[in-house]
Amino acid sequence: MGNDIDVHLGKRLRRRRRLLGLTQQQLAGVVGVRFQQIQKYECGANRISAARLWQLSEALEVPVGYFYDGLSTARHETIGAVAEGGEMFARKETQDLVRAYYLLGERPRRRLLDLAKSLHGGEHVDA
Repeated sequence: MGNDIDVHLGKRLRRRRRLLGLTQQQLAGVVGVRFQQIQKYECGANRISAARLWQLSEALEVPVGYFYDGLSTARHETIGAVAEGGEMFARKETQDLVRAYYLLGERPRRRLLDLAKSLHGGEHVDA
């Protein structure tokens, strides 16, 4: 669950940085890190320490709490999706389908995925 929080904080960081029209390089310069570190924060690959979060909040002119806004809602949605997906992937039928899918070559897999999407009625299905 910790990674979900890191991803949420990173999304909020990116949103605010873009809103202010700052590049990753500019923000990095203000807080004293390389722009790659800002990239890692924004995608949730690296955890933001409390001290760094404070620096970022100062640089982006928001309270520290800004980064946590909406977190409880996001966590509840994630927990629900994991529970639902966990039940689905526990079925033998689903496991058999996934195994068979990965035994196919890349081109037949893509065609099968396209077929499944078309059978779903044209609605967006995350791949």
